Parts: sequence; C-alpha cells; structure tokens
Amino acid sequence: MHLDHIAKLDLARAARTGIPEVILAEGKLDSHLVATAKAYAEKNGRAVVSRLAPERLALFASLPFERQYDEDAKLLVLAKAGTNAPRTGGRVLVLAAGTADVAIAEEARLVAEELGCETRRAYDVGVAGIHRLFPELDHAEWSDVIIVAAGREGALATVVAGLVDRPVIGLPVSTGYGHGGKGEAALSSMLQACSPLVVVNIDAGVVAGACAAQIANRVARARNSSGESRLRTEDSLVSVARRESP
Repeated sequence: MHLDHIAKLDLARAARTGIPEVILAEGKLDSHLVATAKAYAEKNGRAVVSRLAPERLALFASLPFERQYDEDAKLLVLAKAGTNAPRTGGRVLVLAAGTADVAIAEEARLVAEELGCETRRAYDVGVAGIHRLFPELDHAEWSDVIIVAAGREGALATVVAGLVDRPVIGLPVSTGYGHGGKGEAALSSMLQACSPLVVVNIDAGVVAGACAAQIANRVARARNSSGESRLRTEDSLVSVARRESP
C-alpha cells in the first residue's frame, strides 16, 4: 500500500499555522491509521493521534517510537526518542463543569501542551455549586486564555467570561440527555451568551486546545520580548468576584 493512495501528509502545517496536523483515528481502517501516523512521526519527529480507542493502542506497539497515551482524552503522541514538545511560555487554564466533561477537557488541555503551552486545570466547578469556581479563578490571572468545557446547559462558559479579563473559549460537551441533550443545549447556550466568548463545536477538544495555544503562544512571544505583559487591571473582576463570594 502506497501512502499517497490514502493520505497526503501536511508536514508544513505547523510552520504555516503554528498547529501540526492531528490524525483522527475514528473512521480510519487500522492499516491506514498506522501507516499515516508512522509516516508522520518519521518525517516530523512527533505525531498526534486523536480519538484513539484504548483497544486500538496495541496497533502501535511495534513502531519504533515513544508512546504517550491518555486514556481519558483518547489522545496518543508518537515521538522519536529525544524529540520533545516545544515550550513556548504560553499559559492555558482549562475548566470543566462536571466530571463527565473531563475527557473532552483533557483532550483540549493535552493538545495545548503539545503545542508548547503550560496548562493548569480545575474540574467539577460547574454552576450547580458555583462556590466551587471562585477559588479556582486565582489561576485566571496566571493564564493567557481559558478553555471552559461544559455539557448540559453549558452555563459555566458564560459565567466565567463575565468574570475574567482573558479570552474564553467555550467547549460544549455532549453530556446531558433529554431535550437539548448530546451537547445541543450547551452549544446553543454558549452561542447565545451575553458575555463575550468564542465557541467551538461540540466535543471539539482538539480545536479548542489548538485555538487556545495560538492565542497563548502569541501572548508569550509578546511577554518574552517586552517582559511580563500587563494584561490585567489592578483590581480585576476576578478579584472582585473572589471577595464577594461566600
């Protein structure tokens, strides 16, 4: 099987856009998936495979690469020995409303790390117990951008965007059931948010992580060239919310 018959690798994508090609495992035949990932890792040093079910991990056992697999995120990184992800200085905070949203949140977080960012996370801080959120907003002042993963009604993204002075990326998750289930209500809620935020597709953790990294890496470049950037006011809304929380 010749690789060109099934895939055309975009090896220049990282240089062109700052985001390398991510290989989606879902829908690919085993042989096609392995051939594509192997070729990409050989030529680029590292390859990221998304939506890889745990039972398919064994397909990669014989390849001569280091394997980093996260079962929650279903994300695999193949790497040549000694080939590390870059470190840019970008800072991404990832919040998840409920424990059921963690898998997609982790997909976003790990993609941001693969693209060079340092990450912090706070999970199970949704609006059903809003008091759990406020202590975690200390990390907002550290971050350059915040990803908020939420299912059901997706309200956490709107709340966070109304409290912080950082870009917020809403990541609707396909948790929830009944009317508006499978992420539909969360997506609609985030799109209708009165607080300014941007929204990606349902369960689009890779996209959220990549977009967050693009923002954070640009901020990091500015910070590195001019010293610690002054991106917050002396008395931010985060501080106000923390003082006023019970």
